[in-house]
Amino acid sequence: MSNRYGSYSQVADTIDDPEWNRYNDLVEQDPGNLEHWENLIRATESIEGGFGRGTSPELITQARRIFDGLLTRFPLLFGYWQRYADVEFSMAGSDTAEAVYRRGVAGIPNSVELWTSYCAFKMETSSDEEEVRVLFSTAAESVGLDFLSHTFWDKYLEFEARLERQDLVVHILEKISLIPMHQYARYFERYTQVAATRPTHELVTKEELQKLTTLLEADSAKSREPKSAVEIERELRLRIHKTHVLRFTDIQQQTMRRWPFESEIKRQYFHVKPLEETELINWRKYLDFEEIEGDAKRVRFLYEKCLVATALYDEFWFRYVRWLSAQPVDNEEEIRNVYRRASTLFVPVGRPSFRINYAYFEEGAGEHNRARDILDAILVELPGNLETIIARANLERRLSGVDAAIDIYRQLLQSSSCDVYVRGSLVAEWARLLYTVKGDVKAARKAFADNADEYLDSRYFWIGYLQFEIGIPSSLDTEAERFKCISRVHRDIRTKTRLPPFVIKDLSHIYMVYLLERGGSHAIKEYNRLDREVNG
Repeated sequence: MSNRYGSYSQVADTIDDPEWNRYNDLVEQDPGNLEHWENLIRATESIEGGFGRGTSPELITQARRIFDGLLTRFPLLFGYWQRYADVEFSMAGSDTAEAVYRRGVAGIPNSVELWTSYCAFKMETSSDEEEVRVLFSTAAESVGLDFLSHTFWDKYLEFEARLERQDLVVHILEKISLIPMHQYARYFERYTQVAATRPTHELVTKEELQKLTTLLEADSAKSREPKSAVEIERELRLRIHKTHVLRFTDIQQQTMRRWPFESEIKRQYFHVKPLEETELINWRKYLDFEEIEGDAKRVRFLYEKCLVATALYDEFWFRYVRWLSAQPVDNEEEIRNVYRRASTLFVPVGRPSFRINYAYFEEGAGEHNRARDILDAILVELPGNLETIIARANLERRLSGVDAAIDIYRQLLQSSSCDVYVRGSLVAEWARLLYTVKGDVKAARKAFADNADEYLDSRYFWIGYLQFEIGIPSSLDTEAERFKCISRVHRDIRTKTRLPPFVIKDLSHIYMVYLLERGGSHAIKEYNRLDREVNG
């Protein structure tokens, strides 16, 4: 079965197990149902008593196919990346397990849990200390700012402590001391203990150390009793500690300001189940807070964290690309990647507004063919979607003129991809272009009049027709001509169309407002009559 998430296809008759085949069929029929996948994975694990070096080639093939299918569709499920890596390690060893971890952190690069698991795995399976250190450093860049990243930092510190690299332990603790996070106080306490045993050049930068030393030596020289080197060293450590205490106090305040938002996040991870409205409100407020704080790195990190839990809500994707586009640096490729990620994996095509905005972005970047492709791809899935059709026609109007837009409407009116309701809407849009862009009142009126009998069920057509006639400036018609045209359209709406009663009533009210505000001396009698008939 092919779909926009990738493919999931059955491998014929390789497992003779009724329960497994039942779950496999359910996944095939409804690959968007996470529960079916979970049941299928459990059934696969139970077939040969679990996975190991003796697992049959057929079962290995099935296991990989299932995990790949699940994680192609749901790449943010960090727990299944870990599970897949464990399965691969059991079946084939560390190389294939690490390949899974690499794919996992590429798919969900801000997962503290997945990076911690990957680094712990690397610690136990690699003898190359520098290779492991590089991996930890990469992970720190990806997840180190997370409010709950203490499990990762603990593993990083454990790695360097195991190798007795206390200099690097101090360096890591110093980095942590600059991050507002849940367990900031514990790390500061450990930093203070370790720092007391380390040389001063490891505790501050070379420039800071030189500045402090020079000041202390100058003060000592001015004193009646110059201080000894030991006393200067003691004073130097004291001043360094005071600097770190000030930093700790600042981080403490930053942590406390973020705590109310973090404490309201009940679901940090991705799931197909909807979030509670209170959590959505909390994410909005948290993003507002970080944007006001103004640290672009932290804002970007929070957006990425937010979009794990809220991946199925296009509201937050919209907000992210708009924030990125407002930054002073050129983020074009990053914005494009966000649009692609959301459109490919998370935002359903049934809500086309996000993809339409993606097309606007590409058009603005000069990628006109790409913009066309995006809109055309929506129409493949939603052939009669009016919002997308109008966006597609307007794209051509901006690039090639109004006649090119009209050609789009004409082609769709002649195709079988649109139902009567949509075609009526397209005629109204066509006529609107003729009037608003070309200024051709006669052609627009003719387009409406010639098609009126064909679209008696089309709400959009008759709304457009009435608004067109009412909207024509008085200078283009005599008052008698205007009244005649408008009243005729209204009469047809009430006597000929097959519109729902409430729509007819709403359109009559529009006509009645016209009578009051722009009608002539005869208009009030018509208004009073309609008031009795329409409003009872």
